Amino acid sequence: MKNLKFIFGLICFIYSITAISQTKYEATWESLDSRPIPDWFGDAKFGIFIHWGPYSVPAWSPKGTYSEWYQYWLQSSKLFGNGEFKGDEVTQYHNKTYGEDFDYYKFGELFKADLFDPDQWAQLFEKAGAKYIVLTSKHHDGFTLWPNEEANDRGFAWNSMEIGPKRDLVGELTTAVKKTPVKMGLYYSLYEWYHPLWINDKDRFVDEHYLPQVKDLVTKYSPDILWADGEWEMEAEKWRSTEFLSWLFNESNVKNSIVVNDRWGKGIRKNHGGYFTTEYESEAPEFEKPWEECRGMGFSFGYNQNEDAQDYNSPKALTLMLVNIVSTGGNLLLDIGPDSRGNIPVIMQERLLQLGGWLETNGEAIYGTKPWNNSFQWSEGERNFKPKQHYLGGDFILKQTIDPEPGYAVKELFFTQNDSNYFAISPKWPTQYLSIKNFKPVSGSTVTLLATGEILNWQMKNKNMIIEMPLLDINKISDKDPYAWAFKISK
Repeated sequence: MKNLKFIFGLICFIYSITAISQTKYEATWESLDSRPIPDWFGDAKFGIFIHWGPYSVPAWSPKGTYSEWYQYWLQSSKLFGNGEFKGDEVTQYHNKTYGEDFDYYKFGELFKADLFDPDQWAQLFEKAGAKYIVLTSKHHDGFTLWPNEEANDRGFAWNSMEIGPKRDLVGELTTAVKKTPVKMGLYYSLYEWYHPLWINDKDRFVDEHYLPQVKDLVTKYSPDILWADGEWEMEAEKWRSTEFLSWLFNESNVKNSIVVNDRWGKGIRKNHGGYFTTEYESEAPEFEKPWEECRGMGFSFGYNQNEDAQDYNSPKALTLMLVNIVSTGGNLLLDIGPDSRGNIPVIMQERLLQLGGWLETNGEAIYGTKPWNNSFQWSEGERNFKPKQHYLGGDFILKQTIDPEPGYAVKELFFTQNDSNYFAISPKWPTQYLSIKNFKPVSGSTVTLLATGEILNWQMKNKNMIIEMPLLDINKISDKDPYAWAFKISK
């Protein structure tokens, strides 16, 4: 049976690749939007974001803000995020720590990555249960993690091969990840805050810097995903986005396989491009395309030494966040921020391994699934509690499940399904029975508790499916299981 499923899946994959390769895509959104998104992306559900660069040297910003925006906070004396700020907090910190004459570009030499072990990273990502990763090949400061000619057109070297690490970081991690089943993606910022051409001549910036640079990235490393960002300052026409995507889909070395997101110009996000993206949001409304939520384990994407243990989401919150997103058809792209030497902070490693342990047991309810007609089962009360924050903190999902505010409803169950089974995922251990409201399975359905593999008894009462809960034998439950409980109901 498994061989038949494999052969069928292989035939579908070959058919989809053939269909893509036989289509000529015009430089219009109507044509580009018609390109199918490879099925693997919608099935993947969990990816790992990696923000890493010269900003990992100071690795500081006020809690509730993005530390990878250090250069912008420093030079503009502006600040936004969760909290109330004067605006000059980073400038004051920088002057006190490094001195007023210490230019941001000096951090390039201090960004050593001397402890970076790409094979160890790749093994961690695989153990975490991630199906893809996305590395920041270049953030808004313009520093490239690969050897690139355009990176130096400021008049000085500004790439990881010539200064700092003296290594091709994109190339090394790409090689390591491609030894595993994990897909390799690359983040690329279209704009750069303080590039002279960006400031003085945006047309030349696009023609002479951005377009040749991003084509070099794609051609050298053949990524599975190209994750664009920094698009919001100009319209897609000025970025020449449809022209670039037409090249990417018709002529590039990854024309038949590349997956792209939706960040290709002002007003394009959630409207055009590849899959749609959200950032520090919750579950999404119904999108016509696959979608992905990206967020950090705390609030910052880049490593922020100012964040403490309590600023990081708990493994239960991260698990429920993943389940919440998957139940509405999305993927979670969860960020880590290595330090400047190439260490992934221990708390980030721990969170990834905790998620990986839960997925090892319960991944059948996550990978390759799609939503039910209803994504959630709500209790009585007002729905969708969300705190008023610039970036929605991860604790919102705890308020919506196990720790509600007075008068607010909770999500009692999350639902997913595949061709063979329905899945109900409970944030809490049901004490005596689990009630799935207004649901009648087919006659003879079996119910399996994924945490233990036990087959459970069930019956219909009125219009509800009632699943009898076993006595919880702690000896049967590994330390990988308690963040949420998944029930498999055969079709």
